[in-house]
Amino acid sequence: MASVRAEQVTKIYRQDSIVVEALKDVDLEITEGEFLALVGPSGSGKSTLLNLIGGLDRPSAGRLWVADAELGQLTRRALAELRLKRIGFVFQEYNLIPVLSALENVEYVMLLQGVPDAERRARATEILNEVGLAGLEDRRPGELSGGQQQRVAVARAIVAAPALVLADEPTANLDSATGAALMDLMRRLNEEKRVTFVFSTHDPMVMERAKRLVRLKDGHIAS
Repeated sequence: MASVRAEQVTKIYRQDSIVVEALKDVDLEITEGEFLALVGPSGSGKSTLLNLIGGLDRPSAGRLWVADAELGQLTRRALAELRLKRIGFVFQEYNLIPVLSALENVEYVMLLQGVPDAERRARATEILNEVGLAGLEDRRPGELSGGQQQRVAVARAIVAAPALVLADEPTANLDSATGAALMDLMRRLNEEKRVTFVFSTHDPMVMERAKRLVRLKDGHIAS
């Protein structure tokens, strides 16, 4: 069953007289349970495609389905509900809440989902331990290094076991050992729980671990 399907997806950005066609007639199908990397040079459209799949932006043309829902037909509320319940995000700039501790940041999505307090805390503590942050649960983002913040962001994305995780350059701020450990953790979640992972990356280590590579160039999927 397809987790993601794109048909003739185009994304155009306009600012005054400047027009940028970030994606052009992209056709793509991602099967449930895939571990896939979008690769290509800067400006090829990788992050734009991730944002469209995640419902953070809308295509200028074409149609896009995630978990059998056509995103263009969803109301804002339905789209937000889909993101909350079915999609985990790892942003390159972390997007952690600065006034919350690492543990509270990881708990946040589960709080919105209505997970009971004790279960929420136990799951957040366990996943922080798995990503190597045991003992740092009470630190706020400003008290963590960039690599530690990225690990909190990954923990937050995967703690609620979403059907789909979208990760924009997830290893960009990590040393090679930490990046490899995180990729191995996500690969295990993929294999054990059938969570679909889609990465945008320049990292050869991520490409090596991906089960499929989709190459983008100038907004097109390269043949």
